[in-house]
Amino acid sequence: MTSTEGMQLVWPAAAYLASYIDALRQGWSPNNLRPEAAGEELTEIERDAAGYLARQIDREGNGPLVILPDGSSVKRLPGYRRWMWDGEFCGSIGFRWQPDTNELPPHVLGHIGYAVVPWKQQRGYATRALALLLEDVRREQLGLTYVELTTEP
Repeated sequence: MTSTEGMQLVWPAAAYLASYIDALRQGWSPNNLRPEAAGEELTEIERDAAGYLARQIDREGNGPLVILPDGSSVKRLPGYRRWMWDGEFCGSIGFRWQPDTNELPPHVLGHIGYAVVPWKQQRGYATRALALLLEDVRREQLGLTYVELTTEP
């Protein structure tokens, strides 16, 4: 296992976007259940890169509705995404919540979701990213007594 000490979480920003786009073009998807999300994100970035970056942090849940696999739509939860960075893009990890409760809607697999690029997997990046994200979550003071994540749906 390679040391992940140099890996940090960064906020999605223009300075990191080219490396993120490169990962998408190599077939990595930020959604482990929907590989086609890579193409959707590339289209969104090409249309409005600044808007795309801004939408990665949505603490009020005001973003567009979420389309579920059955075609129905639901309101977006408050949340944000951080990017794993070690000099290049390594993956993403996100946090979402419902205000004033630990509970999540049935269609949400957990408070935390992550995806590591294939060429950086099995090196401890997800473990390090989770530790760093949990520090963020503690600082948020959202009143959560626990968080959930699903490693294999």
